[in-house]
Amino acid sequence: MKHKELFSLLDSVQEGQESPTPNKHDKVLILDGLNLFFRNFAMMNMVNPDGVHIGGLGGFFRSLGAMIRQTNPTSVYVVFDGAGSTVNRKNLISEYKGTRNLQRITNWDAFDNIEEEHDSKIDQIVRIIQYLKLLPVKTTILDKVEADDIIAVLAEKLVEKHNSTCFIVSSDKDFLQLVTDKIIVYRPMEKEYYTPKVVEEKFGLLPHNFILHKTLLGDNSDNIKGIKGLGEKGLFKKFPELKTKELELQDIFDISARKFKDHIVYSRIIQDQSRIETNYKVMDLSTPLIDEQGKEHINRLIDEELPELNSDLFVTLYNEDKLGGMIRNLEYWLRDIFEPLKLYSE
Repeated sequence: MKHKELFSLLDSVQEGQESPTPNKHDKVLILDGLNLFFRNFAMMNMVNPDGVHIGGLGGFFRSLGAMIRQTNPTSVYVVFDGAGSTVNRKNLISEYKGTRNLQRITNWDAFDNIEEEHDSKIDQIVRIIQYLKLLPVKTTILDKVEADDIIAVLAEKLVEKHNSTCFIVSSDKDFLQLVTDKIIVYRPMEKEYYTPKVVEEKFGLLPHNFILHKTLLGDNSDNIKGIKGLGEKGLFKKFPELKTKELELQDIFDISARKFKDHIVYSRIIQDQSRIETNYKVMDLSTPLIDEQGKEHINRLIDEELPELNSDLFVTLYNEDKLGGMIRNLEYWLRDIFEPLKLYSE
């Protein structure tokens, strides 16, 4: 779904509102904070006059502003991974994200070594959170919980409690399993909005079945192995039902049990059932790895008041960091993008 189609969708959301003043929960923008930061950090080779890298910091807020202008939300959430966020999934699969060792993600000379780049990433992320506290957006982070899980619970509760239309911004394909008529995923690198129709067109399956697609094929980025000998084409040949019927994991096992003599892939699925079930638990965002205390935190986050816009302090930090022309007409940018978020009703 490209931007013109998105605007038609946004108009339909607006038309469906009963009150003349939109409710703050009507159209919710949810950003995967670290995903957005790393994309900008890796792509923007920009330093301030002191030679300090500012691409991740400045690029983050440029992207945030662009997404708010594009979607015209009634509220905005920015979600970050907490300290030790991978521990729950590593308890299931010890190799989870095991290939993501400390490695450079830039190829320019702003940093002399990996350690300098790493320190710069941490410094910029900490600074981003300081800036966000000065804006009328809700920011959250939970120890030992990944942003994926928080976002999954947040979107589900917003739809359930307030019939919100949620726009999740991330390049992480895991979020595509959440896509419904009320939850839309925007993938920045593709500049594409994923509705149920787009997921079906792009991947040839129902959004509900996307988790099965990932479970069986694995995920190299998370170091999760799929079924040996099974690729994209083979998956749909072996399980054509993925295109037309909402399936559960047990359906995959049942089909494989009936057909295990027809192809070695079916027998491998039966033999690897325990590992496949673990893959599913690790990847499944319909049952996110977050405890009741974390869910209560999210409930409170939804209900609490928006922070106030503190333009003066934002400008002070911006000048301290010598971000210069990263954001043009900064004071106008702050008024134009963030002041409207305080106008929506409870």
